[in-house]
Amino acid sequence: MWVKILLNYIMGYVRITLEGYYIERFINICTNEKITIWKLKREKNINLKLNVGINDFKEIAKIAKKLQCKIKIEKKKGLPFIMHKYKKRKVFVIALLIVILAIGISSNYIWNIEIKSENNEEFEGIYEDLQEAGLSTRKSKI
Repeated sequence: MWVKILLNYIMGYVRITLEGYYIERFINICTNEKITIWKLKREKNINLKLNVGINDFKEIAKIAKKLQCKIKIEKKKGLPFIMHKYKKRKVFVIALLIVILAIGISSNYIWNIEIKSENNEEFEGIYEDLQEAGLSTRKSKI
């Protein structure tokens, strides 16, 4: 069940209020049609709040119309609605992707190796091994 809810967040879902006299029948029909609904909360005798995926919303609307119930959308949540929100900010999204890509690429490289000794001894063997591996060395005086 949790996998379906997580998948519905990725695909998008809506929080709706259903108003009508046949709420129990509505829930039974949704169960028989295998429509996933969650977070059911009955406000009054004729009001019901629930979450449903956007893929199943059209079927819910048909069932509600058949039972003479009114549907009101309260909230829209999920990735499709977030992407729609940033639709006008294409430059921001592209810049964000470029920064994430640059960080990912640069994290695959070794930028600095610092070798220190306690007694100020030279590590010529280590420097030669680094040069054989294809790394350039720069000795720093500390």
